[in-house]
Amino acid sequence: MRGPWRFLALLAGAFVFLFPFYYMLVGSLQTEPDPSVTGAFPSAGNLTGHNYAEINAAIDLGRSLLNSGIFTGGVILGTLVFGVLAGYALARLQFRGRGTVFNLMLLVQVIPFQLLTIPLYVLIVRSYGLADSYLGMILPFAINSTAVFVFRQYFLQLPQELFDAARIDGAGELSILWRVAVPLVRPALLTGVLLTFIGPWNEFLWPFLITKQQDLQPLAVSLSNYLTTVSARAANPFGAVLAGACVLAAPAVALFIVFQRRFISSSLESGVKG
Repeated sequence: MRGPWRFLALLAGAFVFLFPFYYMLVGSLQTEPDPSVTGAFPSAGNLTGHNYAEINAAIDLGRSLLNSGIFTGGVILGTLVFGVLAGYALARLQFRGRGTVFNLMLLVQVIPFQLLTIPLYVLIVRSYGLADSYLGMILPFAINSTAVFVFRQYFLQLPQELFDAARIDGAGELSILWRVAVPLVRPALLTGVLLTFIGPWNEFLWPFLITKQQDLQPLAVSLSNYLTTVSARAANPFGAVLAGACVLAAPAVALFIVFQRRFISSSLESGVKG
């Protein structure tokens, strides 16, 4: 009997978890706002896509999505490249001060990004002159200490025999990293992509400081401006807010659905004979 009860418990948990997303989607399609419980089951005559059309007319969803893609893609690329290189160095290379560097990296993680906003703004905008540019938005997030920590822990789990055999065959460190280590830590790479994606995709403070040009603003910034200035004048402000939330959440949900089957641990011992 444990099987059916466990299934029912998991089904109830899934319903509780998914209901807010369902309610958000249904609310974004309502012609007339209905914030009550009955609003979760609207009639066909109360459904429309006008809320999404109003958002597109106000902020140009296509351009905003492209800006978010460039911003987020640049951050992900920087995180993976620098994170893998730094994580491998901290895990597998022997050099003086390695422990100190690792401890400093852990210390950086406890400092809130908000405390660094003003000095970063002065550095990026005034010193580097990168205002109103994608590069100015990407640089502060290009190196993620959490990703470095995750990659380091994965590289530490790899058998030392793999690296010794590669070095005996004459492979250099970059060759070992690319041909031996990286293929065995794909779950970490996928996890790093998803976790890195969520941060810059939802970030609105820093891009808003870097540029006030609407044609450069990511989706989160454009939606924030829309929800605070335009949505109140919409025919259905409640639906407009939920439509904006749906637009912002949809890419993250799609990315998770695509990658969720790949979040599995790899067999790290498979490359060792015996």
